[in-house]
Amino acid sequence: MTAPTASASSSPAPAAVVPDARGTRRAFGTRGDAGHGGGAARTGTVRSWASRQYWPAFLYLLPAAAFYILFVLRPLGQTAWISLFHWDGLTEGRWAGAANYRELLHDGRIPSALAHSLVFVVAYAFLPVALGLFLAGLMSRIRVRGLTFFRAVLFLPQILATVVVAVSWRWIYDIDGPLNAALRAVGLDGLTRAWLGDYDTALPSVAVIGTWVMYGLCMVLFLAGVQKIPTERYEAARIDGCGPVREFFAVTLPALRGEIAIALVLTITYALRNFDLVWNTTAGGPGTSTTVPSVFIYQGAFITRDVGGAAAISVCLTLVVLAVTAVVMRVVRGKED
Repeated sequence: MTAPTASASSSPAPAAVVPDARGTRRAFGTRGDAGHGGGAARTGTVRSWASRQYWPAFLYLLPAAAFYILFVLRPLGQTAWISLFHWDGLTEGRWAGAANYRELLHDGRIPSALAHSLVFVVAYAFLPVALGLFLAGLMSRIRVRGLTFFRAVLFLPQILATVVVAVSWRWIYDIDGPLNAALRAVGLDGLTRAWLGDYDTALPSVAVIGTWVMYGLCMVLFLAGVQKIPTERYEAARIDGCGPVREFFAVTLPALRGEIAIALVLTITYALRNFDLVWNTTAGGPGTSTTVPSVFIYQGAFITRDVGGAAAISVCLTLVVLAVTAVVMRVVRGKED
């Protein structure tokens, strides 16, 4: 039996042989040259172009990436690993697995701490964003002398150290502080109290401080966004008969969607991980009326020496912050699309 041979119709056409520029002979026009050689050449060209175009950018990003990996991702990984142990921070740790996380599910203090964090989200995020939008819309229309000075004054709470802010407001809220003195001066003695020491007013009092601290950041972000809006949009809105309020909702607010997303991410993140302001004003008291998850993290790590449990709370808090941030960005991008 003879081996099967290919028919004449199925055999490839002979390649044309042409001399190249150096006098050598090479095949030209074969399917292998067009399909494989040409594709490889194009791939090599694209890769060399990509390497020439982007490698310098990668080199510039390398220090920041190394810093991020070393001081953000690595500590997060270590925290997640520590959360799997019973450890007091000094002696050798004992493997706990998911025991620390199971204890969190049965800890009755966590729901109230999360509820306090939600109050802070409203006070540190939504109220500052609303105030920032109002001030940005107002300042974009007002042309008065000293406007730059007023902007700096309104932004001042954002650049002050948190300890300075906490000590100042503790003095304001003191039983003999300026707030109670002003209430007595107008005949409202019945409203005077130790604002940070009262179970009913401690949490709202700390929330007011957060609003005062964060609204300056939102205002500056929105003012920067207003400056990039084309003036033709405002002129068209005014020609259509839009007043200040309608102009704000029709022109200014849609154009600030990106800035609003950034402001919400920054302020909500700060509200959920807030510790220094609470600790320096009430230390979580009176009782547990102002405790938040970050206070439990500090108490577990440095007071009760339950480092593994504190690490578990830290991991859960990080996941909550990431989830909230993802939801905010998802909502904003959905509206943009």
